[in-house]
Amino acid sequence: MLGVDPGLTRCGLGVVEGDPGRPLSLVAAGIMRTPAGEDVAARLLALETEIERWLGTHQPDAVAVERVFSQHNVRTVMGTAQAGAVAIVCGARRGLPVALHTPSEVKAAVTGSGRADKAQVTRMVTRLLRMADPPRPADTADALALAICHLWRGAAQQRMTAQQQAARQRMAAAAKGRSGAGALTPGGTR
Repeated sequence: MLGVDPGLTRCGLGVVEGDPGRPLSLVAAGIMRTPAGEDVAARLLALETEIERWLGTHQPDAVAVERVFSQHNVRTVMGTAQAGAVAIVCGARRGLPVALHTPSEVKAAVTGSGRADKAQVTRMVTRLLRMADPPRPADTADALALAICHLWRGAAQQRMTAQQQAARQRMAAAAKGRSGAGALTPGGTR
C-alpha cells in the first residue's frame, strides 16, 4: 500500500505491507520536496516523476491519498489538491485502486481518535511499524498513517462485502426454495 500525504512543497510517501491478523511492516518512507519559487507546472511534473518511481519500485496493490479538506489558506488548499490529483492519476494510470481518506479518518484509524495531534499519529505509526526512530518529517508519518488506515479499512471493507454477498446468496437460495414449493409452472400445473 502506497500512502501519499500530498503537498507541493513537501509530499510524504510511505509504503506499508500487511495482511489481516498479521503485523504491519514498513517497506519504505520518504518525502518529495519541490522549491516554492519554481513554476507550479514544473513542481507537479517533478512530483509525478517521483510518485511514478515509487510505484515502479515498490509495486503497491493500491494507493491511499489524503482527501483535501477546507483550510483557511486557499493557496495551500490548491497546492495540496493539485499534488493529490497527481497521485490519483499516477495510481489510476497503472490500474491501481485509489482511495481517499480524510485526516480525521486516518487519525481515528491509527490512534483511535479523530482529533489526535501530529505527535500522537507519529507515535502510533512508530509503534505499529515497530520502528526504532519516529519517521520525520511529519509528512512522512502522515503518509505511513494513510497506508495503515487503508490497509485496515480495506480489510474491514472486504470482510463486510463478503458477508453481504453471502447474505444475499442465502436470501436468494431461500427465496428460490420457497418459490419452488407450490409455484405454478409455465403450463399452469403445480
